[in-house]
Amino acid sequence: MPVVPATTEHLDRAAALLRGGAVVAFPTETVYGLGASAFDARAVARVFEIKARPAFDPLIVHVADEAMLARVAEDIPPDARALIERFWPGPLTLVVRKRPEIPDLVTAGLGTVAVRMPAHPVARALIERAGIPLAAPSANPFGYLSPTRAEHVARMLGERVDLILDAGSAEHGVESTIVMIEPRPVLLRHGAIAAADIEAVIGRLERELSDEHKPLAPGRLPQHYAPHTPVRVVDTLARVPQSERADAALLAFRAPAPGYRAVRVLSSSGDLREAAAHLFEYLHELDALGVARIDAERVPHEGIGIAIMDRLARAGHA
Repeated sequence: MPVVPATTEHLDRAAALLRGGAVVAFPTETVYGLGASAFDARAVARVFEIKARPAFDPLIVHVADEAMLARVAEDIPPDARALIERFWPGPLTLVVRKRPEIPDLVTAGLGTVAVRMPAHPVARALIERAGIPLAAPSANPFGYLSPTRAEHVARMLGERVDLILDAGSAEHGVESTIVMIEPRPVLLRHGAIAAADIEAVIGRLERELSDEHKPLAPGRLPQHYAPHTPVRVVDTLARVPQSERADAALLAFRAPAPGYRAVRVLSSSGDLREAAAHLFEYLHELDALGVARIDAERVPHEGIGIAIMDRLARAGHA
């Protein structure tokens, strides 16, 4: 597998590959991304091909600085500027009007582009060395669990990727929060930054569903982030009969429950950020066991717990 540590030498190699039209997987603070030059439609088409991603699902463009943002976005409205000053670099994606240089394939034909400035030092260094914004969805087959380790990328995509930069586990473990700015601020995807924290900066966010056949942002389809094993969200573990546990695995929030073939506990202390960081990693592990079902215990619907429940709901949608 083309997995290499994210050393200076390999960052330079990866940057050169990206400038030449290659596709490189790299770490961010949320999950691992599958990057290509946002200005190269042929390279972006390879990203869609590798992921088997439908062309109606837009990509997020990653930038390293304000100058690069100006090459992607037509303008930055005041609300977007306020959020940039508060949350960038970090796991917040803003949907703003795009410049014509961004190919329509990146934005699914929309006049807007989803853009963010990652906080991960390897991601920032890679984009800076490449000198170009990177269109980068999560580095996984479309609709499947997001990768939080380089080994996840290698196992799922393998030799189809030109290079995989390894920098250990992702910090947050869930994707960025997405906010559309105009004509009014709308929350398009729950993520690593809580909606309440965003509302503290720009006021109330609307929660508006887009046409699910042509999403305004990634991660909006009813079924997404799903393992191969069926997932069932469980309100109360005590109500799950022992007979249903024997050939199932459990993704518990704070404490294990008896009778399951395998158990992973997201956070024994009840820390929602720790739980989010473990979410996809543990789902990958349980999915590899060959059990009939994964029972996922609900977590508190607050802060980043909202994003966790969003991912579990989509993973379990049938």
